[in-house]
Amino acid sequence: METLLETESFADAEINRDLAPEKKIDLLSQMLRIRRFEQAALKHYQTGGQMGGFLHLYTGQESVVVGTISLCGEDDQIIAGYRIHGHALTVGMTMNACMAELFGKATGCSKGKGGSMHFFAPDKNYWGGHAVVAGQTPLGLGLAFGLKYKGIKGCCLCFLGDGAVNQGVYQASLNLASLWNLPVIYIIENNQYSMGTSLERSSAYKSCLAARAEAYNIEWDRFNGENIYEVRARTWAAIQRARNQSRPTVLQIDTYRYYGHSVSDANAKKYRDPEEIEKYRKFHDPLQLWQARLLEEGVITEPQIGELDAAAQAEAAAAVQFAETSPLPEPADIFSDVYYEVDRQTPAGRTGRHFFND
Repeated sequence: METLLETESFADAEINRDLAPEKKIDLLSQMLRIRRFEQAALKHYQTGGQMGGFLHLYTGQESVVVGTISLCGEDDQIIAGYRIHGHALTVGMTMNACMAELFGKATGCSKGKGGSMHFFAPDKNYWGGHAVVAGQTPLGLGLAFGLKYKGIKGCCLCFLGDGAVNQGVYQASLNLASLWNLPVIYIIENNQYSMGTSLERSSAYKSCLAARAEAYNIEWDRFNGENIYEVRARTWAAIQRARNQSRPTVLQIDTYRYYGHSVSDANAKKYRDPEEIEKYRKFHDPLQLWQARLLEEGVITEPQIGELDAAAQAEAAAAVQFAETSPLPEPADIFSDVYYEVDRQTPAGRTGRHFFND
């Protein structure tokens, strides 16, 4: 199989050398679950008439999120933008809760009020998806500040797209991250297109987007995201820097999305050459590459891969059924979960006086 990667050195990296066969298989299972979830979501978005709003699919980028989050410990925090289904499933959110949210049901992870871009699981250190481009970058900074303030040896992985790097709030976040020595890792998932605009037409850069970090005296790295060994090996260096030195890092992980910016992106095959999409599907699919690697290592067999895939498909189908049969939110619920103070009827919530004296 043709690929851009030379994987041997990354497989031998310390963080990968002792990776148990069971863990390697689990990484494949996670990628398969993301792929099958997205396929089920796409099908019912297009044909069922039961989903509203946008649907940003993560198909083609699975190895990025599975590889990075596999390195996280109990004190590490995660926050992302709006292409976030893969992140949610990788941190341990259930397909049922995620699919029900897409269907706008009360059993969804955000009680049916958030939709595709607003999955949250604070109990899993996952602070969700954010629809405002780059809006998560100062929040990731704040999570890292909280860790340092409390003396916790952890880090925050803050995911953003290549289009988000041009937002001023991201630049401001880099400035504070360096000034205050905060353990935040900004992960640019470079899928090469900001909505319908190519990277070359949307961003000015000398070598790569991550290199802009030099202006803020921040370490950076750029690498290919199609192989988990490389993703883990090179992300681990940033995590160690954050945990042990409380210093930020910017990572640019090059990847590719198979579908449009969202499912409603009618021009997805006009601003991209269809042959380009097919090339990535054929030669650079992260699932195919990881399966081939595990087969080569003798870690898994073809029948076992089939079993994992069938299990992922069945789980996705069951999640759709769960979502379809779940109740809609009650009309009165529109007034709940809007503002913490009001929901809990604190003095400020009852009086409306939050910052000022009488």
